[in-house]
Amino acid sequence: MRFDEVQRRSHCVYRIHYHGVWPVKYRKALLDRAVEQCFLEVCRGIQERYEIVFEQVGFDRDHVHVLCSAAPRYSPGQVIRVIKSITAREIFVRFPGLRVELWGGELWTDGYYVATIGEGGNRDVIEAYIKEQGQKPEDVQLRLFEINKDTPPLGAGSTL
Repeated sequence: MRFDEVQRRSHCVYRIHYHGVWPVKYRKALLDRAVEQCFLEVCRGIQERYEIVFEQVGFDRDHVHVLCSAAPRYSPGQVIRVIKSITAREIFVRFPGLRVELWGGELWTDGYYVATIGEGGNRDVIEAYIKEQGQKPEDVQLRLFEINKDTPPLGAGSTL
């Protein structure tokens, strides 16, 4: 499916894209290559069963980014919930040691980030951002810039 392609169903025509991000519980760095491959396989199954099309998936050791399209009958929260629940269940089946790492709990945190992607230029920006996931931290480290040279930067003992 191309990004600008209009999807057609029996009672609707749509073009809806979401960028979703959610971390592993406790921000544990558990997403190795084997878990990533399992996640991708499960996503292929989700595509077949639900009207969710995965356009791009990016991993870091402790969180995942998903760029997907979904039918309008699913809310953004439902899309994320379906992906998180099914992937967690399958990953725990295939990698039971992860459940021990997480003290018998859940794979993903309860929270998530989701945004709609417009038809303008921001889709390319989001796609490039997802592709950069998993790079060395020094390559993508957030840097602080001084806004006003007369005052110390925030976080350096200054108060507002």
